[in-house]
Amino acid sequence: MNKLKLLLVCVTTFAVFDSFASQGKLLATPGVSQIEGSGGGGIVPWAQLAGYASEDEFAVNGFCSRADVTDYSLDVCGAQINLFNRVELSYAQQNFAVPALDTEIEQAITGVKVRLYGDIVYSDWPQLTLGAQHKSLDDGTVATLVGAEDTSGTDIYLAASKLHLGAIAGYNWFWNITTRYSEANQLGLLGYGGANGSEKLLFEGSTAIFLSREIAVGVEYRQKSNNLGLGEQDWQDLFVAWMPNKYVSVTAAYLDLGSIAGAPDQTGWYLSVTGYW
Repeated sequence: MNKLKLLLVCVTTFAVFDSFASQGKLLATPGVSQIEGSGGGGIVPWAQLAGYASEDEFAVNGFCSRADVTDYSLDVCGAQINLFNRVELSYAQQNFAVPALDTEIEQAITGVKVRLYGDIVYSDWPQLTLGAQHKSLDDGTVATLVGAEDTSGTDIYLAASKLHLGAIAGYNWFWNITTRYSEANQLGLLGYGGANGSEKLLFEGSTAIFLSREIAVGVEYRQKSNNLGLGEQDWQDLFVAWMPNKYVSVTAAYLDLGSIAGAPDQTGWYLSVTGYW
């Protein structure tokens, strides 16, 4: 994929430069890049902010991801800015390929995330973050045809994350819980709302074990609403994240996305690469 090849070249370039941030944070603590642009896991935004910026620094990241399941594929590229470890700004462009209709659906997502409390390592209680993702379809034709009420919308979420050092047989253990208020259908790629429902509070969660400082293995779960009556189902993944240094991370995952637009058993793979300044 051309976008992924481009990002890999960029990541190689990133590695020869010093970071804007001092990189005082522990390796891997920012997480990776989520398919809606936020820092976090692959399908769930986490409470920590993208990048290694401390409270008097800023950091900039770029990423590209690809998900390929039975009948569809999704390509995402975007960028994130961490301002003083307090505010995260993000942008992502999604391209959803539907071979059966010989069409592609494009969506732009602008995100903001604000750290309300804590640090995933050093505070007694979990880090707590409030975020928003505004999503807009470039062309809402398909969404309208399947019964969506709108072609743009905004998700609001509250996330809590904690990393416990040496917690399980000496290995570091991470967990995250996210509650989202959303009316999006399939991330918004099929519009927002529908005759079968509207805004709902949705649960999302992630957990991982660090087998070493550089490698984490984990699972994610994301609850979905069935506003269109097309059998939209909850998402799961099993992932491996490799973070060899503070300039690059690579994530691979097995996906189980259930039914998408009436097509059942959407399983496949996911790959994401993030470069950090």
